Amino acid sequence: MTNHTIETVRALLDDCAEKYGKKTFLKFFRDGFVESRSFLETRTDALAVCRWIRSLNPQRMHVAFVAKTSYEYIICMTGILISGNVGIPLSPEISAEEAAILMKRADVDMLLYDDTFADKAADAAKGANLLFSVDIGDAASFEHIYYAYGDDSEYASLSDIQVDPDAAAVMIYTSGTTGVKKAVMLSSKALVGNIMYHDYITDVFRPNDVALSVLPMYHVYSFTGDYLKNMKDGLQVALNGDLRYMTANLLRFEPRVIRVVPMIAQTLLRCVRAVHNRNPHLTAPEAARLVFGRNIKWLISGGAYLPPRLIEEYEQLDIYLRQGYGMTEAGCRISVPDPDADKSSVGRVIDICTARVQNGEIQVNTPTKMLGYYKMPQESAALFTPDGWLRTGDIGRLTEDGQLFITGRVKNLIILSSGENVSPEAIEKKFNDVPLIQEVMVYGENDRIVAEFYPNNDYAEENNIDDIDGILEALVDEMNKSAKPSHVIAKVKIRREPFEKTGSGKIKRPRNV
Repeated sequence: MTNHTIETVRALLDDCAEKYGKKTFLKFFRDGFVESRSFLETRTDALAVCRWIRSLNPQRMHVAFVAKTSYEYIICMTGILISGNVGIPLSPEISAEEAAILMKRADVDMLLYDDTFADKAADAAKGANLLFSVDIGDAASFEHIYYAYGDDSEYASLSDIQVDPDAAAVMIYTSGTTGVKKAVMLSSKALVGNIMYHDYITDVFRPNDVALSVLPMYHVYSFTGDYLKNMKDGLQVALNGDLRYMTANLLRFEPRVIRVVPMIAQTLLRCVRAVHNRNPHLTAPEAARLVFGRNIKWLISGGAYLPPRLIEEYEQLDIYLRQGYGMTEAGCRISVPDPDADKSSVGRVIDICTARVQNGEIQVNTPTKMLGYYKMPQESAALFTPDGWLRTGDIGRLTEDGQLFITGRVKNLIILSSGENVSPEAIEKKFNDVPLIQEVMVYGENDRIVAEFYPNNDYAEENNIDDIDGILEALVDEMNKSAKPSHVIAKVKIRREPFEKTGSGKIKRPRNV
């Protein structure tokens, strides 16, 4: 299986069905039982959905899809992709107002939704020129589609469609920490090509290993990683669904690998600590197995900066936690975890991608880069250099052996009246090893540097710390003594609630004022 021969989701689906056949691919807990679907069944069901969509309209459509992560979600998104239409996945938590705006901007022709969006669908459809708005309901609705549009049905030939691998297959709205959301157009070739890299991790992603999928599938990181790449590698994928069920599903499915964002890694670590506190006779790794199950080996993090301190704490549990790096506009992955890379890096650049640093900014050239932002030609052009490299907007450095380090964001730079450019992330990292701090955000305000903290209240309680504000202010005063004049923190704010975050777990930043 190489990126030279497989350029569409349909080709990947066909290849894996032939290669792995009746082996279990997807597992999920429903109505008190664990259900499973094989690679063959996944292909068969996706083809039925493809035929159903094309029976409604054989012309190419823009199809918005709003639903919770489930087996039906995967089958429906796959059916959209292999039918030659353009899939536009939206968060099930999206408001009707925002959905209406995004659907109109994306020229949506068809809206598919489940019960999580049923009460909002009618309002969201107002103002959109929809040809179809369909409540796909629950699993029973899909069972009808699987039967009525199966391989032996009168609609069988509708799935005999050649999808252009270079045409837009999905439009994924960037969550964006600031600014207007943009619809990133990715081709089938980009979706499939981005999973064809060489893994630097040699003891995971093996056929029949179990991966627990906990991140929402409307993010390209999860859809291409937990679904497409695991399909390619022959893994069993256990679908977690709602995050409320994560701890139960860890013990139910006992995965070897989980893709996470740092916030989830921190939450699971707190669970391990709680178990260890209740069972002090256990070793730390033994306590971890009571949370993660017996087989856990790897946590792969993305979406936000991962403090090296967290990596070291997981190593004490005999669990490898490493981070990769990417962006939707690059097709997803730019670098992936490598256990031999520096822990403060974001791994090593994948072999299908070339990276460089120009004027401090990381830029990449990859065959999986986006086709552009939908109907935003100026913004699309601005993302590329004159010689065609993709501007990531991230500040960093690259070693000769491909290790990538992120030190900040170009758009977050604080420009002081003195002319100094200050990276807030460089200041924030100074606090990553302070256990009393859960979250920190640094920004500019009235030509001053402000640091805003959300304390780790669990740590404070466990260590009988009452004067959290005083300790953090004293810590800032001490750090200011050795800071460059431009990096001195002039104001400290203590939050009582966590920061507002994007769908991918990144803190939403204010514009520097």
